[in-house]
Amino acid sequence: MNARSTPLALYGRSRGIPAALAALVFATLLTLWVASRPDVYVDPDRRVPLLSLAPLLASAAIGVSLHSHAPDLDDTAVRPWWPRRLTHLLLLTALAAAALALAVPGHSQVFGATGMVRNTLGASGLTALSAVLIGARLSWLPTTLYFSTVYFSASAPRMRTETALTWPMQSGPQHGAWAVALALFVIGTALYAARGARSEGPRA
Repeated sequence: MNARSTPLALYGRSRGIPAALAALVFATLLTLWVASRPDVYVDPDRRVPLLSLAPLLASAAIGVSLHSHAPDLDDTAVRPWWPRRLTHLLLLTALAAAALALAVPGHSQVFGATGMVRNTLGASGLTALSAVLIGARLSWLPTTLYFSTVYFSASAPRMRTETALTWPMQSGPQHGAWAVALALFVIGTALYAARGARSEGPRA
């Protein structure tokens, strides 16, 4: 290992990125296995639970990796940390979105790659926002609660027309669903890059 790669390796280990990557691989393999089943291939609507579960697993892994063991020490660094935080979140999210999208091929009108990319971006943004507000270790909780609530209420007649509110349950190309997911991703990413995850250490 050369001198230039050492800081990157230390950063990766301190944030648990290898574990996050392993979780992303697991989520991708699970998605590929479920999406390739004959009944799912014939009826794309059977992918609806998958388009919620896979982004949840990916965003949870990403969210936990946003934890910093020594935020006070990070603040004393000579170079600003926001570019590293931004790169960290963007790379993991892009990797998750691409891998999960490739695992569910399909037309944009059905529950396929388009919906998977949108849900991964939205879930990652909401998880990053939660990391800023409540800390990285519990950042998966608000996203899970929201996705679960939407999933169980999306079949209600009033909820079917609420594209913006039920964006994780939309098939893929709806503009309102994309607007909400992208807004969550941009806001969550910007706040995390600027402020980092909330400190979870014991208070004095």
